[in-house]
Amino acid sequence: MQRRDCLKLIAGAALLPTFAASAVSTTSGAITADDEAFLDDMQRRGCLYFAEQAGAQSGQVLDRAAATNTDGKLDPRRLASIAATGFGLTSLCIAEKRGYQPRAQVLEQVRRTLRFHANTLPNVHGFFYHFNDVDTGARIDKNEVSSIDTSLLLCGVLTARAHFHDDAEIHHLATTIYERVDWPWMLNGGESFSMGWHPETGFLSARWHKYCELMMIYLLALGSPTHPIPASCWDAWTRPVMHYDGLTYISSDDPLFVHQYSQAYYDFRNKQDKYADYFTNSITATRAHEAFCLSLGKPYSRDYWGISASDSQHGYTAWGGPPAQGQIDGSVVPYATAGSLPFLPADCLRVQRALKANYGNRAWGRYGFCDAFHPQANWYETDCLGIDLGISVLMAENLRTSFVWATFALNPEVGTAMALAGFQTT
Repeated sequence: MQRRDCLKLIAGAALLPTFAASAVSTTSGAITADDEAFLDDMQRRGCLYFAEQAGAQSGQVLDRAAATNTDGKLDPRRLASIAATGFGLTSLCIAEKRGYQPRAQVLEQVRRTLRFHANTLPNVHGFFYHFNDVDTGARIDKNEVSSIDTSLLLCGVLTARAHFHDDAEIHHLATTIYERVDWPWMLNGGESFSMGWHPETGFLSARWHKYCELMMIYLLALGSPTHPIPASCWDAWTRPVMHYDGLTYISSDDPLFVHQYSQAYYDFRNKQDKYADYFTNSITATRAHEAFCLSLGKPYSRDYWGISASDSQHGYTAWGGPPAQGQIDGSVVPYATAGSLPFLPADCLRVQRALKANYGNRAWGRYGFCDAFHPQANWYETDCLGIDLGISVLMAENLRTSFVWATFALNPEVGTAMALAGFQTT
């Protein structure tokens, strides 16, 4: 999940251009009973992935598993993802809240996961390697210690701490994992975070210094009670302004997911820092993406749009737009619209339900949608991806009840961070 570049922001920069009301208004229309039934089924299936595709001893969640899985057995591939585990911890909270899985079973898995990450999984200054063996936790293929993927894990850890607030062990383990992270170390002498570190070569030269999914890293670090970063670091990343189809918004030419990840946890509704209203910005970005997809012509339509970084016929592709990223070939990526459900509910629900109705016999299985598909080419990805199911489950819940936003905000560090970043209620 790492892609970008950029200039240092000038301190005290003026507010970005005002967004036109017509560009950011939400789509009208209430969620129907049929919409609720669809969302409930989608979330139940997604939560099942995080219960079944996790290590029996470690609680680590597999990066991917077969979309055609019918028996619920753990996929034989051993690659666990720190980010998927973070989404998994949050999905387990949703599963317990909604009664998808028994409370005792969920509590046991959450405790097991936190114990492993607090006491066994190797870390460097509190940061974890991106990919590890699902059982042993051994680093796989010399991958990096990842600042963004550790942050996604931490968001899940803190959600579990808040949801199971009366469980002393969960509270202790979650606090241990969060408070030992040495955020200034990952700054590597600068004001913006490095994307990661290798024991063989040191820090990656690439930094998180241009608008994308990075907001969670800075807010987690600002709120840290043990190893905080200066509040000025919030100003150290740029916020480029894009114009498309009459819409003006902040973006960095990256896939749609960059507008979704931090907002799965941090509730930016009715809030603004000195630069922008980020929730409104994500509404506009999703509108721009829909307009971009429709401009491509067939097969894209009101019932079939949404592309973001995903698997493709030609391997992993960080595609999206506007502007066009990668060779867009007519594929659709279900999590693109699922992850934007709170931003454009009616438009995104229309796509989600149409995809299931029209292609469900090939694209919909035990865990919900496969990662991507291209019906005209008779191609359906054979895997589900944990992070893509995760953002779908979380944003569906935020649309329905605001549960993830409200639960995550119970952590006092969240309010501290947003105050330090200069957020005010609008």
